[in-house]
Amino acid sequence: MMKRIFFSVLSLLLLSVVGVAVYGYFLGDAQTASYSKTQSKRDPAAEIAQGEYLARAGNCIGCHTARGSAAYAGGRVIQSEFGDFVAPNITSDKDTGIGNWNADDFWRALHNGKSKNGRMLYPAFPYLNYSTLTRADTDAMFAYFKTVTAVQHENQPHNLHFPYSQRFLLAFWRALYFRPAVYQEQAQQNAVWNRGAYLVTGLAHCSACHSSRNALGANGGSQDLSGGELAMINWYAPSLVSKQEAGLAHLQASQIQALLRSGVSDKAAVFGPMAEVVAGSLQYLSEADISAMSTYLQALPQRKTVAPDMLDQALAAPAAGKEEMARIMVQGGSLYTSHCSACHAEDGSGVANIYPALKANRNLQMQNVANPLRIILAGGFAPVTKANPRPYGMPPFGTVLSDDEVALVLSYIRNAWGNQGTVISAAVVNPYRTAPLD
Repeated sequence: MMKRIFFSVLSLLLLSVVGVAVYGYFLGDAQTASYSKTQSKRDPAAEIAQGEYLARAGNCIGCHTARGSAAYAGGRVIQSEFGDFVAPNITSDKDTGIGNWNADDFWRALHNGKSKNGRMLYPAFPYLNYSTLTRADTDAMFAYFKTVTAVQHENQPHNLHFPYSQRFLLAFWRALYFRPAVYQEQAQQNAVWNRGAYLVTGLAHCSACHSSRNALGANGGSQDLSGGELAMINWYAPSLVSKQEAGLAHLQASQIQALLRSGVSDKAAVFGPMAEVVAGSLQYLSEADISAMSTYLQALPQRKTVAPDMLDQALAAPAAGKEEMARIMVQGGSLYTSHCSACHAEDGSGVANIYPALKANRNLQMQNVANPLRIILAGGFAPVTKANPRPYGMPPFGTVLSDDEVALVLSYIRNAWGNQGTVISAAVVNPYRTAPLD
C-alpha cells in the first residue's frame, strides 16, 4: 500500500514537472498571432533609419561585436557565474547570421526568447526586457538589420557549466520567471514618463546590470534597479533608487542628462561598463529620449540599500578607533596630496566636467568599493562622445601604490571633507589587481 502511494505521488510530481516544462517552453507563443507584422505606411528608408536608432538605443552592437571585429558579427564572450556566453552573428549573412530570418522570426526572438528554429534562448540575451517592445519597433529594427553588411562568421557554442549547459532546463526557468508582455502605458502618467519607462525598462534594459539576481540568474524584474554585482568582471552597477548609492532623485535633470549623453557632468563621470554603454548607445539618443529617461529615473521611489557586497563587507577592516582613524587620515591624506590632489583638488572638489568631485560623492561611500578600487588600480577614461570628444583620463596607480597604500588613500577619500564611509583593508584591495580589464 505504501509503495503504491509512493509511486502515485512520484507520478504526480513527474507530471507536474513535465507540465511546467511544457508550459515554459510554449510560454508566449500564443501571443505571436496577436502581434502579426505591422503594415507600416512609413517610407522604407525612414523605417530603416528608425530601426538603426532603436538598435543603438538597445546597444545591440555592444554584445554582438567582438573587439576588433566587424559590427554585429558576434563572437564577443560574456562572462558569468554560469559560464561563458558567446554572442551570435546578427549580420545579414544567410549562412551564419540572420539573413534567412523574417520579421516574425525576429519578433519571436525579442518577444518570446526563441530563435528561428524554436530553440529557447538563454536570458543572457535580455529578452525579458525586449519582450516589452512594440511590434512596430521590432519590425523597424529588423528592417535595419537586413541592411547590415553580411559577414560570414560561424557562431561558437556557449561554454557553460553543468547543469546550465542543458538547454531544456530553460523551460522550467521560463515558467518561473518569464511572462512576455508588450509595454502598456500608464494612464496616470504623462507621455514623457511613459516614453522613459518604455526605454529604461525595455530597450535600454537597465535592469540587466542595475538589478540583483538570484541563484538562477533571475533579477527582480524590469522595475527593480536596486543595484547589482557584475561579479565576473568585478564591477558594481549601483542602485538607481537608493540615496546611499546612485539614486537620482536628488540630482538636477540636466546633470542626469549630461551623464547619459556625454558620460560626464559637473559632478560626476561614468567609467567601466557604463562608459561603454554611453559610448556605444546613449550618446546617439535624441534629447527628447534622454530627457524622458531622466524623468522616469528621477520619479522612481527611493529605498535603502539592502544588499551590500558581501566579499567587501567580510574583508573590510574593523571599525577604527580614534588613534587608528587619525593615523589613516594622516597617511592617507599624504598619499592623496601626492597622487590625487593635482586633479581632484585638495578639498576634493575636482574640476566640473573634467575631473569628478570626490567630496560628497556617494559612489565613493557605498558599501561596495569595487568601482573605485578598479579605477585606482587600473585607471580609466570617461567615454569618448560627441559632447565630450577628448575626455580626461584617470592614470593607473596599481604599479605605484601597494595594497596598504591603496587602502589608506581610499579610506581617506571615503572619510574626508564630510564623506562617511567605512575603512577599507588591504585584503579587500588585492583581488581587484587581477580583475579582467574587459
